[in-house]
Amino acid sequence: MYDIRDAKLYGIVDLGYVEPTDLLTRTQQLLEGGVDLLQLRAKNQSLDDITQWAKLLLPLCREAKTPFIINDYPEIAKEVGADGVHIGQEDGTLLAVREIVGPEMLVGRSTHSVEQAELALEEGFDYIGFGPVYPTPTKAGRAAIGLENISVVQDTVGTQIPVFCIGGIKPENLTTVIEAGAESVVIVSGLLCADNAANTTREVKLTLNGK
Repeated sequence: MYDIRDAKLYGIVDLGYVEPTDLLTRTQQLLEGGVDLLQLRAKNQSLDDITQWAKLLLPLCREAKTPFIINDYPEIAKEVGADGVHIGQEDGTLLAVREIVGPEMLVGRSTHSVEQAELALEEGFDYIGFGPVYPTPTKAGRAAIGLENISVVQDTVGTQIPVFCIGGIKPENLTTVIEAGAESVVIVSGLLCADNAANTTREVKLTLNGK
């Protein structure tokens, strides 16, 4: 299993922002820029398509020595040999996922409150996403949780497993999120829609590393 405790920047290749024809290019740019984890998220796509895309992206992540995570589908993660799977609050228990993927694969959980974050730690997840910090089209209909509880979760849950703040975080508001207590973040459209995704990713990493 990868040790992700030092991971700062979690990149997501989201088919809501990237055309399938651009999938490889965008993935290569995020990896070149230095994302510490890379997730494939493909809502409302066929399982066959997601599986095929995953098989294309996995070798790129292997070459970059970057953990490759599948969103939502533990069966696909197991089939393609991904490094991890990420599930939401409505996607069942860690135990059910472990029955599919086994004991070694990284399993992350989306959380939207201090209570959910603490429950995910208690249940045994390897990391959590915490958000959405700001309103975001990626989580349409879900109210933003704001900045006020980031430091609380970081000081409790974050001392034991990585906490990746997520939701509407972009290069231009990243410093504000860090000042609120965040140590690690997920950035989606702010990287995928950048004019130069690799350069923007590098700049974000420098900010997260305090340089």
